[in-house]
Amino acid sequence: MAKARHSRFDCSPGCSVEAAIGLIDGKWKSVILFHLLSGTLRFNEIRRHVENVTPRMLTNQLRELEEDGLINRKVYAEVPPKVEYSLSPLGRTMEPILLSLKQWGDANIGLYGKPRAEALQGESAAA
Repeated sequence: MAKARHSRFDCSPGCSVEAAIGLIDGKWKSVILFHLLSGTLRFNEIRRHVENVTPRMLTNQLRELEEDGLINRKVYAEVPPKVEYSLSPLGRTMEPILLSLKQWGDANIGLYGKPRAEALQGESAAA
């Protein structure tokens, strides 16, 4: 089942931000897009990169990204079927945004996720 979409935006000052976030909202979409920056991947290759995603959720997220025009899906007529995913030209325009998100995440992961080595060293030095 596809996600509910806004039928129209009110064009308030944050409208374009809302539209952009609407394309990549989803637990795994930005992660999938980030991994596709390195090139074309098959379904199971994406699953290996995004370890905690279920096959059903990955399928749904890939379908939505394809529907939104951010990725391309290429099916080869062979047995077993071979399907490859790659960034579309529109998806490729998100590269600087995704790289900036990664850079920000690397710099701040200690605040929200796994403790960084520097944060741990700073705490031990303060004790």
